[in-house]
Amino acid sequence: MPTQANATPAIATPAIDCLVNVHFGETAQQPGWMLKVRDDYFKGPKSMFGPVDMSELLDEMDEQGVRKAILMDNLATPSTTARKFVEAEPERFTLAMGGINLLKPMPALRELTAVVRDLPVTYAVVGPSFWGDGMYPASDAVYYPLYTKCVDLDLPLCINTGIPGPPIPGEVQHPMHLDRVCVRFPELRLCMIHGADPWWDVAIRLLVKYENLRLMTSAWSPKRLPESLLHYMRTRGPNKIMFASDWPVLPMRRVLPEAAALDLPTDVLENYLYNNAQEFFFGDRKQEQ
Repeated sequence: MPTQANATPAIATPAIDCLVNVHFGETAQQPGWMLKVRDDYFKGPKSMFGPVDMSELLDEMDEQGVRKAILMDNLATPSTTARKFVEAEPERFTLAMGGINLLKPMPALRELTAVVRDLPVTYAVVGPSFWGDGMYPASDAVYYPLYTKCVDLDLPLCINTGIPGPPIPGEVQHPMHLDRVCVRFPELRLCMIHGADPWWDVAIRLLVKYENLRLMTSAWSPKRLPESLLHYMRTRGPNKIMFASDWPVLPMRRVLPEAAALDLPTDVLENYLYNNAQEFFFGDRKQEQ
């Protein structure tokens, strides 16, 4: 297995950070499971859930070569911070939209349509373990209205895969549930996010199988990525894997140097950090009818 370089390399490759959180500081008290993730899983500082200063975030992005960052937002509880950042720096920030009520889908999907029309929404996002008491895998028909709407809007959809950090049900995030989704919705641009641990090999097999499926390594330290994924990136999947930090859970100052130190050819690294996200999320879109 390739070893990591001891020295921290300079960041020469531009990047798109596909998942950044600036909304944590809007909540006076995080739920207990979020605190447990911070303290026990990521062993992060108390400041992880504090307010974000836009100039400091931009400084870190500039330092690490991050040209764009996609900020988490929410239909149910819109992030004033994320939307303020997008308004102030539209060339640097766009939005990822979660908080979609799948049990009462029609009002939520009408709202999603309106938000996509009015704001720079790059993708929609849903985490099967994080709603509905973790009872609904991605293959369940409760998701079908969302899949249909995303196809209609030509809006990529990101779905959490892998066992989540919080003590909540994880089986619903097995990537195999996406097999049926990809068969039934071949036009849907779909991305697995937060890796796929411990089911990496299943995720890779699905990536080989389906043209419109991608994987994002958000919330994963690049030096912890499995060799099977790196091998796939070097061989059959140079255009399939996308970088994200899940900032501030993992700081850009940590994960971008780790990414640069991976045993990847230059063109594959450039695809991972920038080109794949640029093509998948920011390429030409059809106009809504």
